[in-house]
Amino acid sequence: MREFIKCLDLSESYFNECVFPVMKRYYPNLKFSAGLMNDGSQMLGYDDVVSTDHGWAPGSMVFLNDDEFHMRDELADVFEKNLPSEYKGYKTDSIWLCTMNGVKNMYIGEMPQNDIDWLTISEHRLLGLTAGRVFLDMLNIQETRDKLSFYPQNVKLYLIASQWSVISEEEAFVRRCSQVGDELGSRITCTRIAERLMRLCFLYKNKYAPYSKWFGTAFKRLSLDNIHDEITAALSANTITEREDHILNAQILVAELHNTTGITEPFEIKADDYGRDAKILHTGNFAEIVREKITNPELKNTPLIGSMSQIGNLEHLWDSPKNRGKIYQLYK
Repeated sequence: MREFIKCLDLSESYFNECVFPVMKRYYPNLKFSAGLMNDGSQMLGYDDVVSTDHGWAPGSMVFLNDDEFHMRDELADVFEKNLPSEYKGYKTDSIWLCTMNGVKNMYIGEMPQNDIDWLTISEHRLLGLTAGRVFLDMLNIQETRDKLSFYPQNVKLYLIASQWSVISEEEAFVRRCSQVGDELGSRITCTRIAERLMRLCFLYKNKYAPYSKWFGTAFKRLSLDNIHDEITAALSANTITEREDHILNAQILVAELHNTTGITEPFEIKADDYGRDAKILHTGNFAEIVREKITNPELKNTPLIGSMSQIGNLEHLWDSPKNRGKIYQLYK
């Protein structure tokens, strides 16, 4: 039985043992880069044996200079004649011959030109372009990846302020829904707050969040076990008292995480009685404290609606780079 090997490790080994020797033999003077990057689970290291059933194989992207991309057909023919059809028990993938500009344009479109431009790009696409691995880098493609590695500070602040703001809109509703006999509504509201807290954690850790399939897995790898445990307890609680206490504790812990970053003066973290027996932190105040640190006047005065990426399962709207111009208008 073949041994399971993570796709990135298997692909890098395949490149070093098979692809690179072919390139050196036939094109010893050609400068190129190689690696793998896309939005597949294997690029994030989440792949397992089940992942091998589709879209999974040892392979490589070979990046050429724009002015040498005309060699693509010739190189493809050389690879087809010289590379094995199997490697370590796995059927090999075709070598993808590309340029960094071509890959960038396919995944996100043009490079962001200003702070608001960043808000039009799918967060999962940014993750896909900057995740994965570069095996060899004669062309310095890592420079482009580094420029996109995380949001600029003003954009990060805007997204953080937006998340605290939308949490504030529903802080008291976990209990209020339950008071009127709407346990389902209470659970749904609690879940929305939980997701927004999780997204705040990605922002505080300077990490892009993946789409919903891998969202919880990626959150667990942030190693914020105390927050993870409180959110888990809130979502599994069977009484309103437990649910409210745990989701409030989770908010307090995320506020404390904020205070460790130094991006603003520390939040005053104090649970108040909102009335109707509900306890809240007044997270709208947190949002305004963060907004005040935004130095871009246009972004600072933009309503705190966040980005499309902060709303789950809107891939058909925000995932395509073709829609970036239309999304930009939301902020105008």
